[in-house]
Amino acid sequence: MCGILGGNNPYWDYEKGIQCMKHRGPDGTRIARMDDFSLAFTRLAIIDLSDNAMQPMFSEDYKVGIVFNGEIYGFTKLRNILIKRGYKFRSTSDTEVILNAYLEWGEHFITKIDGMYGIAILDKRDGTVKLFRDRMGIKPLYYYYDGTNFGFASELKGIVNMCNTISFQIDNSAVYDYLNYLYIPDPKTYYKKIYKLQPAHRLTFDIKSQKILKNGSYWKLNVNEQKGSQRNQKELIEELRYLMRESVKEQMMADVPVGTFLSGGVDSSIITYESGRINSDIETFSIGFTDAQYDESRYALMLAKQYNISNNLHVFQKDILNQNYDKLKLWYDEPFADTSAFPTYLVSGIARKKVTVVLTGDGGDEIFGGYPRYTMLQKKEFQQGHIRQLLERLLIKCIFDFPCGLQWEDGIHFLQRTSNFPLKTDDKTLRKQLKIDKYYDKFWAIRKNYRVDLPPVTRAQFVDIKTYLPGDILTKVDRASMAVSLETRVPFLDKRIVEFAFSLSEDDRCPNGECKGLLKKAYEQEVGKEILYRPKKGFSIPRGFFSMRKSPQEDILKKIWT
Repeated sequence: MCGILGGNNPYWDYEKGIQCMKHRGPDGTRIARMDDFSLAFTRLAIIDLSDNAMQPMFSEDYKVGIVFNGEIYGFTKLRNILIKRGYKFRSTSDTEVILNAYLEWGEHFITKIDGMYGIAILDKRDGTVKLFRDRMGIKPLYYYYDGTNFGFASELKGIVNMCNTISFQIDNSAVYDYLNYLYIPDPKTYYKKIYKLQPAHRLTFDIKSQKILKNGSYWKLNVNEQKGSQRNQKELIEELRYLMRESVKEQMMADVPVGTFLSGGVDSSIITYESGRINSDIETFSIGFTDAQYDESRYALMLAKQYNISNNLHVFQKDILNQNYDKLKLWYDEPFADTSAFPTYLVSGIARKKVTVVLTGDGGDEIFGGYPRYTMLQKKEFQQGHIRQLLERLLIKCIFDFPCGLQWEDGIHFLQRTSNFPLKTDDKTLRKQLKIDKYYDKFWAIRKNYRVDLPPVTRAQFVDIKTYLPGDILTKVDRASMAVSLETRVPFLDKRIVEFAFSLSEDDRCPNGECKGLLKKAYEQEVGKEILYRPKKGFSIPRGFFSMRKSPQEDILKKIWT
């Protein structure tokens, strides 16, 4: 994992910009200053530790350059294809595979790779800079554009420190969004004119005209719209198990030690089990809590003992929260209030003492339907459907408001309400303070991804993979782990697994209404029913750790950002 940066303004401070992201890559930095566009890189060496894999990396004629943050899964297969087509390699890195794939297929190379990545390619042949972000938004990529100046970086702080001639203005609508989502949804950021490149998007900037020529999606997830079981469960289990094994195997590839995060929940337990099959000496890392309501450590220890896997367990104490509270701003650069960032940072620090890479269970809930609110939405719509039919029979007009004053809550409002902590501040007061227009739709991020053509559980999953997963979960893990120079990989978000899961009907994915039913069924013999079928806890801090009247996200905003 690394940090990348670049820009077209010759007066910007590229040294300061890349150095402030040194935590993403403590193994060396390099800046390539050029007349019309500069590239910078800070390296965390994972695959091919030699200097041949250092970036920025250029083609033999020096006309195409690349900086890349992330990992390409199974890149050796593509490397062999390129060798057969006549390409020569100076390294065994995935970066050089991307570079040569671009030389062979142009920007269509992106359809031939899978992985987690933020990629920037400088093509002097057509005078463009092209940015690419991975399909699920695992890795971050920010860009600044004011109509003339253009720059990009792996983190917001990289742009802020690089653009020393710019005075950035806060986007109040983004602050308002934060107070409704716990994070600032893509493509917004805390500052005006700085944006997040959205997942599965590519952007083309023309250096000469100083215009953005393209900013759009290169991948569409096809989703099964059907209800009812359509396929044989035994066959589905076999296919799922194969895909999981392949994904874990590919993502364990590294020239440095690899471990896993093991919370004791469904997803991390499955990833750890599959990792242990490949490497029986794998190290696992867990966080426990003194509050039994939040603690899952005994299940982590249960799995580790069952397969004789080494486990490193540490208990999260309140003083750890107090010591690291103010670091949120340093980690995330903009308001972010998922309090599980604190235990994630702690377990990352513990892991970094023994390994450089860990595999995590992130994405399992969103891909296979693991959140209770999914089935709650399904039940709610079923109940409201019967009530609506009854009212229609009684000839009572019923769209959203009942004559008796009761409110009819649609799915968009329900998902927003059940995904985050409710605001304590009055919404009208908040809008006035932040100068938010009364017609501003605070549900916009959910609404633009809300597909009424999908069954309820699938619909809620689709919303989450477009909003909550990249905006909260993946952002949380990336910044907290990279703060200690630890690379995290997410096998559940392999393109093949994501496409497989959403090719299934809702009932095949969650048979008999069981959250993550297919995934659990596939591993109930190996992981055990006691771990798989217990109530979901989630990786969160006891609320008693926060001694304030307001909700955590409001408290964080007031203490750190005002």
